[in-house]
Amino acid sequence: MIKLIRRWWKYSVAKLTGTFNEKADPKVQLEQAIIEAQDQHGKLKEQAANVIANQKQTEIRLNRTMEDYEKVSANARQAVKMADDAQKSGDQAKFTQYTTTAESFANRMIALEHEVENLKALHLNSSQAAEQAKNAVSQNSSALQKKLTEKRELLSQIDQAKMQEQLNSAMESLNDQVGKDVPSFEEIRNKVESRYAKAKGTSELNESSVEGRMREVEQASINMEAQTRLEEIRSQLGLGDQAEKETAKPASATEPAAE
Repeated sequence: MIKLIRRWWKYSVAKLTGTFNEKADPKVQLEQAIIEAQDQHGKLKEQAANVIANQKQTEIRLNRTMEDYEKVSANARQAVKMADDAQKSGDQAKFTQYTTTAESFANRMIALEHEVENLKALHLNSSQAAEQAKNAVSQNSSALQKKLTEKRELLSQIDQAKMQEQLNSAMESLNDQVGKDVPSFEEIRNKVESRYAKAKGTSELNESSVEGRMREVEQASINMEAQTRLEEIRSQLGLGDQAEKETAKPASATEPAAE
């Protein structure tokens, strides 16, 4: 029973994931992937900064400890010198005091020497870790820049794919039926051509019939009557005689040449 539930759960998750991936906008998914990569890069840089800060702190401690060692060493030498001077002058009390002080400085020097050695080893390890952190950040930065370049290319491909899909859809709508109540382009063209051919045929039949010839004669009579009326108007305006004179001038001009 438990195995069956697990299988059902895995199947449901896979189905939902597949459905989501099919319906999800690729641009949004791509942007999410880039944001996640940038977040990971930011976390890596923060970790690298902590490693480098630790290396810097170790370096500061090492330098300060070495400075303390130099001071303690100088004080120990000074105490030994003062104890020797007191011994030469016969001052046993000061000799004892300076000797004890020199021993204290010597013990401090030994402790500082151990601390310097430990800090040197720690500084070496932290320096190596810092260098590795820098390389990791540099490599991840290059990978991130590559992803950003690929993002631009993928966005261009997504736009091209959408344009091609729209073109394919438009071409299909021209060739196939769009819906139950919407005829296809091919059907519309056949319908228009059929109506045009029918109208053309009817027109030819009308022109070849007796009624058609009668209308043609009547139209010709109307046209002749209109031409006659125009001639009357020209004559009333005196335009007719002027037109005759104009047409007669070239003829009279050519008569002497003919003689």
